[in-house]
Amino acid sequence: MGRVRRVLGRPLGIGVLVLVVVAGGFGLYWFQPWKLWQDQTVEEALPGVVEPSDAPSSAPAPKTVAGGELISHEHTTSGTVKLVRLADGSHVLRLEQLDTSNGPDLRVWLTDAPVKEGRDGWRVFDDGEHVSLGKLKGNKGSQNYAVPNDVDLSRYSSVSIWCDRFDVSFGAAELARA
Repeated sequence: MGRVRRVLGRPLGIGVLVLVVVAGGFGLYWFQPWKLWQDQTVEEALPGVVEPSDAPSSAPAPKTVAGGELISHEHTTSGTVKLVRLADGSHVLRLEQLDTSNGPDLRVWLTDAPVKEGRDGWRVFDDGEHVSLGKLKGNKGSQNYAVPNDVDLSRYSSVSIWCDRFDVSFGAAELARA
């Protein structure tokens, strides 16, 4: 104990201690390891879907125009992706039965990159064109993301659950046109 007091009593010892505390705090902020044990489940209904008893007979139903199955990249990921055209002509990207890890700064991206299996697919989605549909609402469940009206959907062929902090895909799906 006396040796520790002597080291910490010196300016260099105090400087090293401060540096270790600051680096540790920064590391915790940057990596947010506690999120690996925190799940957030979101269960949203598809917009524009009404109960059959409430629906006028002429109301057009939402239509799936593209879809695919999520594959794992950096983290184990599963679920389905659907691109849905609503009755008003707008589009939503729907994640159904999503199951992935939580993480810092996760986004839902439409991209023009091909979906590749394994490590080859982890970092390809920011190489070309992509549009962020927003932060991932939850790492589990079914959720909707509005597609801006000015997005040309013919330019995008895949979806990625993208970690913006570490520039890596947690999982992705190829959008097959219906």
